[in-house]
Amino acid sequence: MVHFTADEKAAITSIWDKVDLEKVGGETLGRLLIVYPWTQRFFDKFGNLSSATAIMGNPRIRAHGKKVLTSLGLAVQNMAIFSEKKRIEEEWMGH
Repeated sequence: MVHFTADEKAAITSIWDKVDLEKVGGETLGRLLIVYPWTQRFFDKFGNLSSATAIMGNPRIRAHGKKVLTSLGLAVQNMAIFSEKKRIEEEWMGH
């Protein structure tokens, strides 16, 4: 498990606050689907994924990418909570 210092947590939070979740999320998911086309099978309900242009212009791809990064952002905002929860689970499970 990674233990971040207060300075590291502040740096991560500061950088994350500057991320345009919709833009970066959509681009990231779009690139994943283009570079690794076999992953498209997991997104068959997202509509037209027939070309790179169709993928990058797909509003469902952008929305889902934003949703994923928003969830990751919650983890960034709550690093201390997740760290403590992980510690408690490890103690409880004996790991």
